[in-house]
Amino acid sequence: MISIQGKGVSTGVAAGPLYFYQRAKSTIRRYEVADREAEWERFKAAQAKAIDQLGVLAEKARAEAGDEAALLFETHQMMAEDMDYEEAIEGFIKESGLNAEAAVTDAGAIQADAFAAMDDDYFKARAADVKDISGRIVGILCGVVQGGIDSDVPVVLAADDLAPSETVQLDKSKILGFITSGGSGSSHTAILARTMGIPAIIGVGDQLKSEYEGREVIVDGGTGSVVIDADEETRERLMKKRAELIKRQELLNQLKGQPNVSKDGHEVRIYCNIGNPEDVHAVLENDGGGIGLFRSEFLYLNCDDYPTEDYQFEAYKKVLSDMGGKEVVIRTLDIGADKMIEYFQLPKEENPALGNRALRICLNRPEIFRTQLRALYRASAYGKLSIMFPMVASVWEVKEAKKMCESVKAELTAEGIPFSDDVDVGIMIETPAAAVISDRLAKVVDFFSIGTNDLTQYTLACDRQNNDLGRFFNAHHPAVLRLIKLVAENAHKEGIWCGICGELGADLELTETFLSIGIDELSVSPRSVLPLRQKVRETEVAAVKEKLIDDLMSDMNTL
Repeated sequence: MISIQGKGVSTGVAAGPLYFYQRAKSTIRRYEVADREAEWERFKAAQAKAIDQLGVLAEKARAEAGDEAALLFETHQMMAEDMDYEEAIEGFIKESGLNAEAAVTDAGAIQADAFAAMDDDYFKARAADVKDISGRIVGILCGVVQGGIDSDVPVVLAADDLAPSETVQLDKSKILGFITSGGSGSSHTAILARTMGIPAIIGVGDQLKSEYEGREVIVDGGTGSVVIDADEETRERLMKKRAELIKRQELLNQLKGQPNVSKDGHEVRIYCNIGNPEDVHAVLENDGGGIGLFRSEFLYLNCDDYPTEDYQFEAYKKVLSDMGGKEVVIRTLDIGADKMIEYFQLPKEENPALGNRALRICLNRPEIFRTQLRALYRASAYGKLSIMFPMVASVWEVKEAKKMCESVKAELTAEGIPFSDDVDVGIMIETPAAAVISDRLAKVVDFFSIGTNDLTQYTLACDRQNNDLGRFFNAHHPAVLRLIKLVAENAHKEGIWCGICGELGADLELTETFLSIGIDELSVSPRSVLPLRQKVRETEVAAVKEKLIDDLMSDMNTL
């Protein structure tokens, strides 16, 4: 038996085979082949497999977001067997004797450069398509599976950490749990695990070795324990704990349909955070009152080129329709920092967390912002939509973004395209600047939603993705809690609501604090809804309010 200790970031116990995430190789071997005809046939087999994969993705996209979404993958299918592209590969293999991986890479680069050099914007955009197609075929030739998992059975997935673009492509049905050598409690791997309701453990370092692959592993996301080839006693103990957790969830299910009201009548809305339309099922299954954060950037991460207005419209429409009139707060594009997208061609920055990201990109590149806003307002006709701008630091940014909203609404009106007149516009409070001037910001928006992950990062000058800084990244720090209290007070002075959509919203140790300072809404992962509801219903706000506020404002000698 092998025991490994990490940090649990998503509770639960899972058992299954250990599987290491397969990532495409960054360097391609180049060599001369002896049998050129056989190498050509190897390419043709990989090409056929790529086309089949793209067909599956097209049908998945059509089911989730409509025909426009499927068109991208169908276009890729056609480009994968384009005559010029195929002839170039054939020349490299049959005439030059180049191995298939190198031939596809070189042919793809040549065709991509040719597209990029064209004057027409449509054809320029096709350069990214060719690169993606070539990468898919090369991955198949190298034995790397798209989505990183080549298993017929569900697995416990191990990786150094996963980028947002990688989490998007994972086949969620094959994942029992996560183990990562790095990462943090607010990493995208951890967020995905909590959304899926499966255990996750981070920070195991180099304790996981490749020779462990395929061996049975049991993970306890509550304690951070990883056990490989458990002995009978350990296995029995952990499986008993797993059964108890399942039983507890069954008891929590009895809270479905119950109000989120404390013992002395304080009510709070409990909403959910999601990353794609598929997550709506988990929201409804766990009795979420609405969606407090739809991370729209995952639509961009799931595409090889800028998503069209129609593609986004279908995704937003589906979420709003499926939620049946419950409020859906959609955050506008939030990329940059740890969420980089190649086709945006953002310049390398020394400190991307403080650089060109989120609303800054939207204001600097209004054509991208306008496309998203048009899709959002068109979708507003199908449900209760609220729009939220991320990474705000100044009042002028909000005013400029709202001017763009008014311009888009005028366009749609002129075109006779229906949209709702009842769309609230709010902002995320993620920077200390926004928190400090929240009294002014509250005058120009309809609501605040506090992003505690970034607010903590910027307040404490502590990179939330850096696992080595774990003990320094303290979301319970009085400075963070004081800012949250200040923001809530300023919101209420102007008659707007204030919520929390960061991971801190699900922290049951702070539920009493949030109720006491008047937080109106908590948006959490779907699986956190019922435990949070239980905590709210057990709380008597008046009994703890005075003490909590005194503690919050007391001196900080313990820091």
